[in-house]
Amino acid sequence: MKRVAIIEGEDAAPEAMKPTLALLEGLGLPIEFHTPPVGRAGVEAFGDPFPDEARQSIDDSDATLFGATSGLSVRAILYLRWGKNTFANVRPARWQPGYRSPLAKPEGIDLVIVRENLEDLYLGIEGEIEELETLALRSRTSGRPVADYAPGCFALKVISEAGSERVIRFAFELARKRKTSGRPGRVTCSSKYNMLPRSDGRFREIALSVAKDYSDIELQTIIVDDLAQRLVTKPHDLDVVVLPNLYGDILSDLAAGVIGGLGVAPSGCYGEDYAYFESAHGSAPDIAGLGIINPTATILSAAMMLEYLGFEDAATRLDHAVTQVYAEGKAEGEHLTPDQGGSATTVEFCDAIARALEKE
Repeated sequence: MKRVAIIEGEDAAPEAMKPTLALLEGLGLPIEFHTPPVGRAGVEAFGDPFPDEARQSIDDSDATLFGATSGLSVRAILYLRWGKNTFANVRPARWQPGYRSPLAKPEGIDLVIVRENLEDLYLGIEGEIEELETLALRSRTSGRPVADYAPGCFALKVISEAGSERVIRFAFELARKRKTSGRPGRVTCSSKYNMLPRSDGRFREIALSVAKDYSDIELQTIIVDDLAQRLVTKPHDLDVVVLPNLYGDILSDLAAGVIGGLGVAPSGCYGEDYAYFESAHGSAPDIAGLGIINPTATILSAAMMLEYLGFEDAATRLDHAVTQVYAEGKAEGEHLTPDQGGSATTVEFCDAIARALEKE
């Protein structure tokens, strides 16, 4: 028996999570689902959006499926990421017939962005430039002392060797796994190493070193701005892409846009002994209450979770059901939500998934 925490999130996110949970329960798996008191539920029950009871509930779970937050549930996400040390953010971007891609020929796009999830600028260390003056730092490009730029602000970018190596090894292991199913077996490592040779350059150096342990996997290193244009012009050539945190955050959204938007973009965040899964989109407050949020990202995130928990067959069934519904709705948009050119509600889409699952 596995135990999964369900955190619905805010705004329109619960409208995607509730029917997704119904689909998961309908699979008849040995999973116990529970809902920690997070967000409004935590405030109402304990006067705290993330009480100790919620933290304990997550700790007692094997994984968490998270909706999306507009703020009230944000402490839960901080705990799931930094508290559970989930260092690898995995963002698949696989086009399927029926996805509303802006590209003329999206067929064959099947890449995964692996984003370092804990470091870089996301440490959130900022301050006033005056605080740096005693360090006597000078710009590598202009030669000017940092004091010349005051008043102003700085943000600290941290690329650690240990953090970089573990996420890069994760990317290589993922590329090796994908190679067994017919993918190229290629890792693309990207950063701004031409301008930041010590920080971003160190990330690249570690990738080159790790690659020596994976002779069966090809490694290419490219500058991050080149990667941005390749994601639009040649996304079919990419397999597994590994990036520092900030670049990965930005470019994974670009990759989602290439296949059809954030509504079809799942994600999972993996640590050594824990993982949580969430749709890549936000909480969509502009459509809250309308019942039209696309639940595909949440459903596919749930499929990633099932695979992580060891229910590979069920994960494949769920993934195939999504593929079938989109294929059937390609012509007239039947069963598809408005963001994909259809007119179905969230519940109607999930009902179509349920019917497809019955045929699997």
